[in-house]
This record gives sequence, structure tokens and C-alpha cells, in this order.
Amino acid sequence: MLSHDVIIIGGGASGLMCAIEAGKRGRRCIVLEGSNKVGKKILMSGGGRCNFTNYYASPERFISNNQHFCKSALSRYTPYDFIALVEKYKIDYHEKNIGELFCNEKSKLILNMLLQECKKYNVEITTSVSVKSIKKSSSGFTIKTSESHYNSESLVIATGGLSIPSLGSSGFGYDIARQFGLPVVQRRAALVPFIWNASEYEKYKALAGVSNNARVQVLDKNNTPAFDGPVLFTHKGLSGPAILQISSYWNIGDSIILNMLPEVDFLSFKKLLSNFCASNPKSMLKTFLSQIAPKRFVHCHYEEDLLNREVKSLSESIINNILSTRVRRRRRR
Repeated sequence: MLSHDVIIIGGGASGLMCAIEAGKRGRRCIVLEGSNKVGKKILMSGGGRCNFTNYYASPERFISNNQHFCKSALSRYTPYDFIALVEKYKIDYHEKNIGELFCNEKSKLILNMLLQECKKYNVEITTSVSVKSIKKSSSGFTIKTSESHYNSESLVIATGGLSIPSLGSSGFGYDIARQFGLPVVQRRAALVPFIWNASEYEKYKALAGVSNNARVQVLDKNNTPAFDGPVLFTHKGLSGPAILQISSYWNIGDSIILNMLPEVDFLSFKKLLSNFCASNPKSMLKTFLSQIAPKRFVHCHYEEDLLNREVKSLSESIINNILSTRVRRRRRR
């Protein structure tokens, strides 16, 4: 029987950070990881450059049934605390979109940093561990694995959710919560892309690879925030930071509004059009629209007879229709 003060099941970012903090307090800590290496999601995050924190992380940006927990957690450990750690290890980084911080080089620098911190505080790490059972007694917890038995005063489950099974995600954490009578809220996908239905796919499949800054919002939900940021058309549907954010607020049956020109309202559009028309009166609408929006989007989204109209012939009602035409999604991946 192997004894520790703290056992952490799960060697992802949360598990490693927890182990480091426990080690700082002088606790004898071990991390048990089911896969063959720790931190697999760290390595793939941010396209391999690890978007490790955000300058603007704040309680109101988190969805939780207990908002006070978010306030407490973020006041105890802020984004600047982690930035200080990154800078201590001399890892170069940059800001990408609205406070998102990425490594200049590979994500493995962040993982190596966490592993060095674990080593500094004498954290043990064991991989390829299959947990068979967990039991609680008056003295703590007993964990049976395929190789050994462990006991500890404290137990932390840091196994994550169901997002990427190929990287070790499973329902293990939910099963343990139920075992000990802890309530589990209804599970739902979050930070996920949307996919087209059959008719939308035929219309928009040619846009795969097109990216543009946009604003997205759930239709007719006044309490839902709008998100600005890159939107990517994929071979299946819509992705990108703004889409992933809004997916956390979307429910079955909802529609989302995709505004491909978030900084252009009716008046500014008319001004742009008027200036263009003054020097290009015989040019067609498709020429003008292709200057302010992705050309492939313009040709896929609007009817050809409209696009072939001369800009000087456009009425105010047509301009209104151009600006109000929306891309709506009802289905999430």
C-alpha cells in the first residue's frame, strides 16, 4: 500500500496545477494519469502554441450555477499569477485576439514548465494507470489500480469531461461523483462548432477555408452576450473563436445570427457605397461587396441577379435587405 497526503487522478493542466499547489504546502502528492503521458491537451491547445490564459478572464465570463465560486477562484489565482510563472521560465508569448495569450513557440514549453514545477515540489507522476475502484473510510481514501493500491487523506478528481475521448476523456469523473452522492448537472457540449444541414451544406460548402471577423449571437435572447472574433467556414459548418463561444449559450431549436460586417451599420454602409458609387457608378454590387467582405462569401450568400446590379441603381430597401440577410444555424456538432 502506497501512502500519500494527496492523490490526484488526472494529469492534465488542472491536475498538474493542483499537484503543484499541494506540493507548495508541503503535501506528499502523486498524480495518477490513465494515458501514456500527461498534458496531452496542453500540447494540442492553441493549434500547438497553447493559449494559456487571457488578460480579461473574469467571473462574468464563466458560465456557472455558482458564480461566487468563480469570483473566489479567480481572486485567489489570477491570469497575472500564471503569466508571472511563464515569464519566470522565460517563455516568450504574444497576444492574439482580445487578450488571448499564446506561446511564440510550441505548447510543450508550457507542459515542461509545469513538469519542472512538479519536480521542484516533489510531486510524483505515474502514467498508464487504470483506476479500478475508489473507497472512502474514516482515515481517507483507498484507490485500487491495475498495478497497486494507494491511500491518501485527500483525493482530487481532475479527469475532465467528454470532449476528446482520443486524448483520454471519459465519463470517469461523473461516475465517481455519483458514487459519492454528488449532484451532477445536465451535461451539454460547449465550445464546439456548428454543422450545416443538407440545404445549407449545398449552399455554403464552397466557403470551406474562408475566415472573417464577425459577431455572433443567439437570436431573440436578450440576456445572451454577443461575441466578436474570427469565424471560420469549414467543410462541415462554422467554427472559430466567436462560434465556439456562442455554442455555450445555444440550445436545441435556437437560431444564431452571424453578422459578417459587425463594424458596418446602415449609415456607414450607405456612406461606403456612396463613395464607391461616385467613382464607380457602373460597377456591379458584387464588386463593391467583395471589397468589404470575403469574395467567396458574397457570391455564395447573395443571389446572382442582385450581385449583378449596378451600384447606382440600388434602392434603400435593397440596401436594407443586403444588411439584414442572416446566416442562421440550428444544429450544433
